[in-house]
Amino acid sequence: MPPSPPSRVSLDAGGLALSGLLAEPAGEPRGTVLALHGGGTTAGYFDGRAHPSVSLLALGARLGFTVLAVDRPGYGASAPHLPDGADRDEQADLVRAAFADFAARHPVGPGVLLLGHAFGGQVALVAAARGGLDGRLVGVDLSGCGHRRAPDRGAAPSPWGPPSLYPPGTFAAGADPVCEAPAAEAAQAARWPRDFPAVAARTAVPVRLTFAEHEAQWRHDAEALAELTAHFTASPRVKVARQPAAGHRISLGWAAASYHRRALAFFEDCLRHPACARSRRPAPQPTRA
Repeated sequence: MPPSPPSRVSLDAGGLALSGLLAEPAGEPRGTVLALHGGGTTAGYFDGRAHPSVSLLALGARLGFTVLAVDRPGYGASAPHLPDGADRDEQADLVRAAFADFAARHPVGPGVLLLGHAFGGQVALVAAARGGLDGRLVGVDLSGCGHRRAPDRGAAPSPWGPPSLYPPGTFAAGADPVCEAPAAEAAQAARWPRDFPAVAARTAVPVRLTFAEHEAQWRHDAEALAELTAHFTASPRVKVARQPAAGHRISLGWAAASYHRRALAFFEDCLRHPACARSRRPAPQPTRA
């Protein structure tokens, strides 16, 4: 029996309703992916409708995983109650509460992967650093999230990379999942390079970071990546990968299927070998993945 198409869900985050999208497999889940979108998008970022191949929700459910993509606080159903958004710490706590509500009503399998893009990746790391999801967290997978801003290159045709990297209609006016980012996030994002080291040092699960070939917001040269990975002093394993032929918003582009499969493979590794690579390794060099 094939999995059901994604459905809209409402989650109770300590009295605040958060909306989201849910895709579940036909049988018991092999694990659950909790996905957090970046700024200026919604949970629909992980269910891109411009082409069938780009949906993380559809792929995950087809491979036996539950995928829960949450509209972060300040987006979706919570937007009227948080018109300026919420800071990273508040978002992390609200997302953790929302997941607890979800887990009380749905099977989640033997472990959870926090998968975050851009600002959602920052929230994911904060949630992981705070202990993560009632002991269920086994790994964190991030894209479009570094720790040193790239130099300003002036006016560019698109901050997301060449339009050819995305299916036609991906960024059409008024199309889901593109939306206005809450005002509070801009100030928070500017402070991330200062806040990152302490958050990374408290992250005690395996971490995978993917940088798009055409990533223009964050530095991803060898020096920056060596410095970035060195901050994860409590993590048993840190992987860095590059995604060829991809722009900043990897999960909406033609490269999404490749990236999502590798993220789910990382999740499976974390589930099978939760104590792998306990000793710190030299800072990894990026691989093409």
